[in-house]
Amino acid sequence: MKEVLLQMKNIEKQFPGVRALSNVDFTLRKGEIHALMGENGAGKSTLIKILTGVYQMDGGEILVEGKNVSIRSPQDAQNNGISTVYQEITLCPNLTVAENMYIGREDGAWVKKKNYEKRADEILTRLGIPARSRQQLGSCSLAVQQMVAIARAVDMECKVLILDEPTSSLDDKEVKMLFDLMRDLKSQGVGIIFVTHFLEQVYEVSDRITVLRNGELVGEYTTEELPQVELVAKMIGKELDELSSLGDEDERESEVKEVFYEAEGLSSTAALPFNFRIHKGEVNGFTGLLGSGRSESVRAIFGADKVTGGNVRVGCKRVKINRPIDAMKCGIGYLAEDRKRDGIIAELSVRENIILALQVMNGFFKPISKSESEAFADEYIKALNIKTASRETPVGSLSGGNQQKVILARWLLTHPDYLILDEPTRGIDVGTKLEIQKLVLKLAEEGVSVTFISSEVEEMLRTCSRLIVMRDRHIVGELKGKELTQTQVMKTIAGGDK
Repeated sequence: MKEVLLQMKNIEKQFPGVRALSNVDFTLRKGEIHALMGENGAGKSTLIKILTGVYQMDGGEILVEGKNVSIRSPQDAQNNGISTVYQEITLCPNLTVAENMYIGREDGAWVKKKNYEKRADEILTRLGIPARSRQQLGSCSLAVQQMVAIARAVDMECKVLILDEPTSSLDDKEVKMLFDLMRDLKSQGVGIIFVTHFLEQVYEVSDRITVLRNGELVGEYTTEELPQVELVAKMIGKELDELSSLGDEDERESEVKEVFYEAEGLSSTAALPFNFRIHKGEVNGFTGLLGSGRSESVRAIFGADKVTGGNVRVGCKRVKINRPIDAMKCGIGYLAEDRKRDGIIAELSVRENIILALQVMNGFFKPISKSESEAFADEYIKALNIKTASRETPVGSLSGGNQQKVILARWLLTHPDYLILDEPTRGIDVGTKLEIQKLVLKLAEEGVSVTFISSEVEEMLRTCSRLIVMRDRHIVGELKGKELTQTQVMKTIAGGDK
């Protein structure tokens, strides 16, 4: 067994009303790449922030090379040889590579410019990083900027290197460059904690895997002994022998109807090219782990991100959807994943939020009258059972579930032919979830096409007649009829029977 470098024992962390970590252990060995895995809210970020001194743990202990250490600030972490490279580049693009490597350092490297430039070039060459000390960091690719951040950590003699989603913005060639550097550091005895949502990358580069779920430790495994499908099961929290299909499989077979929307090679600044279709009155869904590309795909359909390619047909007509208003004019509505950022306007009233999309479609030179907007608001407050003191109540004061209903009302008021719902039931109570699911099925019966996205696979199976499975921003499968089981969804996400 390799020498133990880092131990986190019985880590506890509680926020008001939430137990974020409960009795979690984590062990990192020298010369090891260790993947830290778990779904959104599993506790990965909290554990990392405790290790880096951003959060203070409520219980437990941390040992570095067998010595009990107190980490109460990022500086304490750095002093104990722990460095982090985040998904978002935290360096200064207007400075040179060398200046970024030594800014804020107190080791005398700034005394003579030539000294730190020479030192930077030596490290860059030793690590095989294609950059030079005098080069402006902003002129480098994202991958090289990530590597410069790693070089800075290496020069500070880090023993533990934390890479938090380092590959999310990199292409395949850049990922390979980064992995080569990680393997080089591994050979030098550095312990690397690798946080990612890309399963294929975990199996390509990691030696061990620790899985967290709901703030608790599920287990630690050697990568070669944990098949991908079992990893998915442990992350989601369902064992394969416990899973079964839900409902009557015969009822899942949807009647073949005309195609309402079809895209070929559709891509955006955030979504890789994909093909997609949905029939009139169909409920389909995009499924996959967080970071698989589900939301990016539907944002491309709606034109919420800049569309970079592809052909689109709505009905029998070829159309261009480059902006949300283009999609809206084609009868497409979109409830975004983050209702606070992209959905509600908290300071406006329930009434004003409900009429917003219709007003945009009409144009602001044709304002909806006060009496008309009041009638619309009253109609949908009653239809969706929105709990609000009045139609003039600021929507930001409503519960999450009622805010979600207001956004649904906004799109229903436009009488869409195709409605995209991205995480419509996230963070709301069970009763409201069931109301929204029933509404989706009712809309489909009335001929509305619906794309439904949820992190809860069971909810997708109850609601959708066809599932499009995504992994690493690619469509890897399509399931319908008797294939709609949790077992099959997980196998497809994991890559067959791997």
